[in-house]
Amino acid sequence: MTVVYTTTAVSTGNGRNGHARTTDGVLDLDLTSPRPGAGPGDPTNPEQLFAAGYSACFHSAVKNLAKAAGLDVADSSVSVEIGLLKNDSGFNLQAAITGDLPGIDRDVATELLESAHQRCPYSKAIRGNVDVSLKLA
Repeated sequence: MTVVYTTTAVSTGNGRNGHARTTDGVLDLDLTSPRPGAGPGDPTNPEQLFAAGYSACFHSAVKNLAKAAGLDVADSSVSVEIGLLKNDSGFNLQAAITGDLPGIDRDVATELLESAHQRCPYSKAIRGNVDVSLKLA
C-alpha cells in the first residue's frame, strides 16, 4: 500500500481531562470526559471527535460510491452516534450510523450505506471490535 496521508496528535495533561493538538497546529483543543448536559463552550471529548471523523469519512465513502453509480446525493448527510459502554471488563464503543439520502430509492440507499460501510477506513478499522448499526433517516 502507498501512504497518502499521515498526521500526528499529541495528548497532554490528564488524558480525557487534558489537551490535544496536532503537530501541525490545525487542531488544538481542551478535552473533557463525556458528561450529560455539556453544551457550547464546553470542551469536547474523544467520543465526539471520533463521531465527527467517522461521519465525515463515511459520508465521503457514500458520496464517492453514489457518484460512481450516477446517483445525485448532493443534499445527503451522515450522522454517527458513538456510545461509550461500560461493563465488568472496562469500556467499549458502539456506533449507530444514519444516512439521510433524499430522493434515492430506499433499497438503493440501503445498498449504498452497506457498500460505504465496506469501503470507509473507519468502518474497516473497527470491524469486529465495535458494534455498528446502519439505518436510513
